[in-house]
Amino acid sequence: MATSESVECDVVIVGAGPTGLFATYYAGFRGLRVALIDSLPELGGQITAMYPEKAILDVAGFPSVKGRELVDGLVAQALTAEPVQLLGRTALELVANEESGVSLTLDDGTVVNAKALIITAGIGKFSPRPLPAAAGWIGRGVEFFVPSFAPYDGKDVVIVGGGDSAFDWALHLEPIARSVTLVHRRDAFRAHERTVEQVRSSSTQFVTKAEVTALRDAAGGTDGELAEVEITVDGVPQARPAQAVVAALGFVADLGPLQQWGLETHRRHIVVDGAMRTSLPRVFAAGDITEYDGKVRLIAVGFGEAATAVNNAAVVIDPSAHVFPGHSSEGS
Repeated sequence: MATSESVECDVVIVGAGPTGLFATYYAGFRGLRVALIDSLPELGGQITAMYPEKAILDVAGFPSVKGRELVDGLVAQALTAEPVQLLGRTALELVANEESGVSLTLDDGTVVNAKALIITAGIGKFSPRPLPAAAGWIGRGVEFFVPSFAPYDGKDVVIVGGGDSAFDWALHLEPIARSVTLVHRRDAFRAHERTVEQVRSSSTQFVTKAEVTALRDAAGGTDGELAEVEITVDGVPQARPAQAVVAALGFVADLGPLQQWGLETHRRHIVVDGAMRTSLPRVFAAGDITEYDGKVRLIAVGFGEAATAVNNAAVVIDPSAHVFPGHSSEGS
């Protein structure tokens, strides 16, 4: 049963992925009271939901770090700010006023009143693109994400897709699966060139200009456990053993209620200036959800934007404050 409450804070952060977690820590470092909202039930955003075991290679200071380990560190850091955590809840309505601050109404009736808002919602809510042939097999051998590698140990795995996720899963599953086959409708790939070369150098089999057209159990039906897939190449079907299929076909992002808040957006991203200010008063944004000239969507970039957003929000909250408070590593 939903319960209603009222939360008062200095800054409310919508989105508890890496950028939102770092923004939470940094707001606490600046002495601000923080509320943290996310529609997912756990902290960590997409990393926790989609690829906790994936090796992340583009975070400064970590040659390679598993998603789960990165999130664990970010959560421990964020919790030093002692934020009010409002998880499993979606922000529905926003009222932003230059004088009085911002007010957010959540889907359970909770009202959050703050002096500033920072949106770190990543790509918003996301849903995977379907694999038509896999209808009825989701959760029965077909998955869209790989939160754990253990279930694929010793199996014949077919990965469908040609983007970064498809190649990342191939790279990670190849050492533990009996076989890995990557199926893509074209012979060109969208994945990072280095990862493509790594997968090509492995035992992963490539089937291109092809599509998965059927999935079957050992008896040739659809009621039992997944045993094989049918792959059609140039109109000719061929059967391959498969006890697991990963449909890495990307996802459809939806900003949801954010689209009704009156923010200036461009191609489903929030337009910001150099201070991470949006078109609404006292509302800032950081991370993948932002758009500006020269934008690069990396976790590392999101961390810097989070600090910029918090520092500029701090001045809005208290005009006597400084945009740059000094380095956190300085001694007293």
